[in-house]
Amino acid sequence: MQASKEKLLWMYEKMVEIRHYEETMATVYLEGKLPPNIQKGLAFDIGSGPVPGEMHLAAGQEPVAVGICAHLKQEDTVVGTHRPHHFAIAKGVPLNPMTAEMFGKVTGLGKGKGGHMHLFDPAHKFSCSGIIGASLPPACGAGLAAKKMGRDWVAVAFFGEGAANQGSVHESLNLAALWNLPVIFVCEDNKWAISVPKDHATSIDWVADRAPAYGMPGIKVAHNDALEVYEAVAPAIARARAGQGPSLIEVKTDRYLGHFQGDPEIYRPKDEVANLRKNDPIPKLAAQLKKGGQMSEAEDAAIVARAKQRVADAFAFARESAYPAPQDALQNVFA
Repeated sequence: MQASKEKLLWMYEKMVEIRHYEETMATVYLEGKLPPNIQKGLAFDIGSGPVPGEMHLAAGQEPVAVGICAHLKQEDTVVGTHRPHHFAIAKGVPLNPMTAEMFGKVTGLGKGKGGHMHLFDPAHKFSCSGIIGASLPPACGAGLAAKKMGRDWVAVAFFGEGAANQGSVHESLNLAALWNLPVIFVCEDNKWAISVPKDHATSIDWVADRAPAYGMPGIKVAHNDALEVYEAVAPAIARARAGQGPSLIEVKTDRYLGHFQGDPEIYRPKDEVANLRKNDPIPKLAAQLKKGGQMSEAEDAAIVARAKQRVADAFAFARESAYPAPQDALQNVFA
């Protein structure tokens, strides 16, 4: 399935927006966490600065999110991982409340009480979780609901190759096939489960090869390329909407940053990231669009400017928003 010019430009703009968002967050997150005399042995202070707590960023993994979400409607459900921003942005979650949530502000999606691994937006049917492998069961629930209501909605569960051996993953794949649910399971394979390489934890090269054991198609995307993802996932989306059940997709992608911000990354070969960046999917897509006549240099510049402005506005909104009132500490949380 070839994408229209409008869809191609949407994918490119979203990828630019995601990358700029993640790079901006990488800088902002470090504010207050690195004291001037850290060289003297003072620890990285994870609780300080405007964005406290852990932070997992997805620079480099944009093609997985946009290539799949380009097929989705607002009524479709997406359940992300602990590294969720690219999925949220591609699904249409507004940047202002999403960013405010990470800053712990009352204008956030969860009124500042969830943080970056617990982004919930019912209006755009997006959620995520800090628990490894936790995305699949809720997606099965959303798929079951759509089926019982007779809607052609689909649910997408993203998970990493490090989660592929969790019991929740196997149970969900089995259940979705057994009940013929409209769920797309997407393994985002960046080759690293925190600091463990895939070949140290998984006995096969492709998680998608497990699909036939559950009675569903397995689809492999070998390159970190938005167009390849878009074209490969189209049959799975169509199949799910037609009531023909789930599919398992695996995309080989690249993680440019650490597992978390502050990760010393001593487990990675020193030249790995530099080599990965030589195949950066964003300039690659830009070059494809220009060569194909779908985007001019002027359009490219305008797209980048718009994306950067949206990100700047979101961070300004988050900084300027108020913190929750102390007396509201127990409001809007599970007790």
